[in-house]
Amino acid sequence: MSEDAAADVQTLVDSVYRTESRRVLATLIRLLGDFDMAEEAVHDAFIAAVEQWPREGMPANPRAWLVSTGRFKAIDTLRRRARFDASLGSLAIHLATTMAAASDPDAVEDDRLRLIFTCCHPALPPDAQIALTLREVCGLTTEQIARAFLTAAPTVAQRIVRAKSKIRDANIPYQVPGLEELPDRLDAVLHVVYLVFNEGYSPSSGESLTRQDLSAEAIRLGRLLVELLAAPEAMGLLALMLIHESRREARSTAEGEMVLLELQDRSRWDRALIAEGETLVERAISSRRFGPYTLQAAIAAVHAAAPTAQATDWAQIAGLYDVLVRADPTPVVALNRAVAIAMRDGPTAGLVEIDRVLAGGELDAYHWAHSARADLCRRLGRVDEARAGYARALGLASQSPERRFLERRMAEL
Repeated sequence: MSEDAAADVQTLVDSVYRTESRRVLATLIRLLGDFDMAEEAVHDAFIAAVEQWPREGMPANPRAWLVSTGRFKAIDTLRRRARFDASLGSLAIHLATTMAAASDPDAVEDDRLRLIFTCCHPALPPDAQIALTLREVCGLTTEQIARAFLTAAPTVAQRIVRAKSKIRDANIPYQVPGLEELPDRLDAVLHVVYLVFNEGYSPSSGESLTRQDLSAEAIRLGRLLVELLAAPEAMGLLALMLIHESRREARSTAEGEMVLLELQDRSRWDRALIAEGETLVERAISSRRFGPYTLQAAIAAVHAAAPTAQATDWAQIAGLYDVLVRADPTPVVALNRAVAIAMRDGPTAGLVEIDRVLAGGELDAYHWAHSARADLCRRLGRVDEARAGYARALGLASQSPERRFLERRMAEL
């Protein structure tokens, strides 16, 4: 095979890996009943693809081919290891005889949704539920998850290992819970989907301002949750994601540089996504059983309704944040409320609120908190404080477009 042909095959396999690997993994976890065995089977299946697809051509259904190949590779591995552990031979026979009827990768049931509910089982600690789901369902690295948690990567790695062991030792079922259990399990699942979307909408590191693969996956999972259980907060979360996603094309220049909300070309916003999100917000609010995601979506809808940045109804946004901070009293919500107050009442009032939030110390490592304070100082003419704030934010930021934005802000001073 020529070097060009080999490169073409590798490009093809890489593309399939990006789009299908997590789905293949989810199905293999269901079939094999073991995270580590399934991960090894996915790895073996893609090695086989690199070797066989150049000779045999790309299969009509790559995902089905990869699931089938991974399944047989796992059985072969168990048979080889059975020479040292007889119980593995029995397991191989069991898998070979029972999986044929259970391995249709085109089945209507969604294995990734099953996997999310397994990872979010109440027997696992909440932080482990989220870390495991982000790692296994979405393929985020431990470093990316650690940034989402504002914690250390080794701590996240420990949580994932312990969660896998718990699922195996406790025989936690790989299934979507029944309707009677579903509401109690939904909060953790929604939080996971929200974090996945955030990592796609504003990646914690890297050269790109967005990762559309993760955002699209979170929206897909959000739609599935709404279809599965028409819960108001599931609608609110989907609405929030859709309205934010509507602005993707306007959030960066052709060169990949960051464009702030007030400077975005609103004609580039996807009005179909906004309309869908607004409808979902209305449905969720009319239920009177909504929560923080619906309130955030309502705030996003107010931004989307403004024809220009100057026409934004900041009084309504600040009022919604007053409600949200009571429903979800987190430092980030308080920070966003402070910014809204600055836009409604002026930078001095906003700075008082931001200083109150920063005094708690929980956002010391959050670069946008220091950037927000620096921006208010800039507007007030407090140049030295603004420069120090931007410098601190720059020292904490790890995403390239965000770093360049902060560098430009410092240069403007």
